[in-house]
Amino acid sequence: MSPQPGLNDAVVRHLLVVDDDDRIRTLLKEFLSRQGFRVTAAAHADAAKRMLQLLDFDLLILDVMMPGEDGFSLSKWVRQHSNVPILILTARGLPDDRIMGLSLGADDYLSKPFEPQELLLRIEAILRRTGVKPALPKTISMGQITFDLERAELTRNGAMVRLTEAEAQLLKYLAERANVPVDRMDLAKDSVDTTGRAVDVQVTRLRRKIEPDPKNPRYLQTVRGKGYMLAPD
Repeated sequence: MSPQPGLNDAVVRHLLVVDDDDRIRTLLKEFLSRQGFRVTAAAHADAAKRMLQLLDFDLLILDVMMPGEDGFSLSKWVRQHSNVPILILTARGLPDDRIMGLSLGADDYLSKPFEPQELLLRIEAILRRTGVKPALPKTISMGQITFDLERAELTRNGAMVRLTEAEAQLLKYLAERANVPVDRMDLAKDSVDTTGRAVDVQVTRLRRKIEPDPKNPRYLQTVRGKGYMLAPD
């Protein structure tokens, strides 16, 4: 059940979400699937154990407070049988709870309520530490717009939308970091521009091509004090 090093980056990483809350399971499955992961969900520890015995997973996301066997006990069982990384996601956020979870073999511990972007960053950090690179989605959608990351091609309802090379590179960079704010100077690091103004110009042009209302952007958002963030559907 442990991750296999050296896999091609195109391989979709398989996550197991274990949580008795239907709403949380659905939220996590939809959000993480949009980020390019394959997501399987279980409502309790018994179901999770059955899945772990049948399938290989790259990361487990476990709740603590579940009916029957709790997440701490499940973490201990998993660690006795596998080296698969574990991220505990729970409303139990006291220091003693964190210490308990980490001492039982969890790789990280995040308290509810949580920001989806923070969860994504923690997942990526775990996968980096364990030598597993998270998969990127092949395409992202923004209303009637679709962007193919591999080809760096933008289409609207199937019709090609022309991008300059600079626009395509910028959109791909943001798409690879979807839902995560990116510093405008990081976006400008490969150019001769030291002020970030060229990035601002490219963003304005991109908004005209992907936004229904470029003056009130929905997808290519400005993050005050930081830079820009792409927020696809």
